[in-house]
Amino acid sequence: MDPEVSFMLHCDPLQALGEHQIHVEISDRFNRQSFPEIEQHIEAVWSDRVAKQPWLFNGAKFRLHSAVLSVIEKGPMAEQAVQNLTHSPRGEGDQLESADKSSDRLAKDEQSCVLTLQLGLTCYKDYLGTNWSREAGRLQSHGQNECADPQAFLAQPLGVGAVVATADGDVVLLRRSQKVAEAAGLLDIPGGHPEPKMLCPEVSEEAICTDLLQGKERAVVSEIFSSVCAEISDEVNVPISSLSKPVFMGIALNHTSAGRPSAEFYVRCTLTTEEVRDFYRHGGPEAHESTEILFLSRAKMFQLNECAPLWSEMCPSAKGAVLLYQRVMPDC
Repeated sequence: MDPEVSFMLHCDPLQALGEHQIHVEISDRFNRQSFPEIEQHIEAVWSDRVAKQPWLFNGAKFRLHSAVLSVIEKGPMAEQAVQNLTHSPRGEGDQLESADKSSDRLAKDEQSCVLTLQLGLTCYKDYLGTNWSREAGRLQSHGQNECADPQAFLAQPLGVGAVVATADGDVVLLRRSQKVAEAAGLLDIPGGHPEPKMLCPEVSEEAICTDLLQGKERAVVSEIFSSVCAEISDEVNVPISSLSKPVFMGIALNHTSAGRPSAEFYVRCTLTTEEVRDFYRHGGPEAHESTEILFLSRAKMFQLNECAPLWSEMCPSAKGAVLLYQRVMPDC
């Protein structure tokens, strides 16, 4: 596999998960570990970045501590696990209804398969000072030595990404602007982050804490899934009403940012390739983040690998999503 990416976990072929199969546990126990020296480093990095880019905004993010994919034997209690694989940073219309039903079939409505995400909180400032810092390698070594977890001192914000297929079966790729902070000029998929702020609208970003999220676990899952469609709509400028319900394929790790995790999804769009292209040309809320839209046929998506010329133009998040798509959605 490309050294820039790896899988934390992935679903079996044709067994992508629906929203009802995802559960979360939220606790400050899943927050980043700390020690004085790294806090000083984070503050120094942030001060330097804000001086150069005064428009930077420090928003709260969900921190992924670990993920557990369980296959539960169906029965009266439906609670007997026959397989339990734990993965952590350690080791609108008829068309849309049809698309949603198809996505539901992809998820197989298998109540016996459940993904549990252990989530804490982090922020963009902590990400810049840990995962995206020159100290990331040292922090991973320290985490392994002190906590038996190389990611313990890293921010590990949970991202989301989407392989979006048009009504013609083509997959959407975006060329990132030269002005973005990461992977400038490279090809990417639509994506971003679920936002804790959406669950605490009356609270400032800095005041958001895990206590405020207790009892809101289903709302957190809903935010993760809805953020996928929101990012597609903002970046590609297609109506959310044209998008099917996302299904979860797996979690990819970006090793150019010290193993930052991204949950990757598959989404169908009821618009044709040309319709999507036209919407994109009109520009959306995040049009400044990309300069070009490309479409790859399903056949070409399955031909992508490290030897393909296009592979070197893709950013790690897109590579991880493509590899998951090839593995989990072979007959979609």
